[in-house]
Amino acid sequence: MDKVTNNLIIQWNKVFNNDLGVSHVLVLGHLKAHGKSRPSDMAKVLGLTPPTVTHLTEKLVKRQLITRSTDENDRRIFYLEITADGEKVLKEAHESGQKLRKNLFEKLTEEERQQMLQIYKKLNG
Repeated sequence: MDKVTNNLIIQWNKVFNNDLGVSHVLVLGHLKAHGKSRPSDMAKVLGLTPPTVTHLTEKLVKRQLITRSTDENDRRIFYLEITADGEKVLKEAHESGQKLRKNLFEKLTEEERQQMLQIYKKLNG
């Protein structure tokens, strides 16, 4: 399983030639799904350390894929939010992943694909 996952990540990095890693895309995906978020909350949900989230988001802010804003009541608190460009990059990343998975699963018969689907549902449930 690890070998398949690692292979998919390596292939995805080659196809999604955007100078962003999987972790950057996870941050973008979180912001798209949950809206404006505090970095500390994102770290908990994504299973990352706060310094890691800070490092990842610095690059995303610099590339204008997310914005950083401060809380109106407490200037020490700040929020991150995905931009329209960030949503475009996220969409490209997902499309690249879908193509890779499609190519991977085309090697399986229809019956094997259905079995995999049931297994994934069971593992995610």
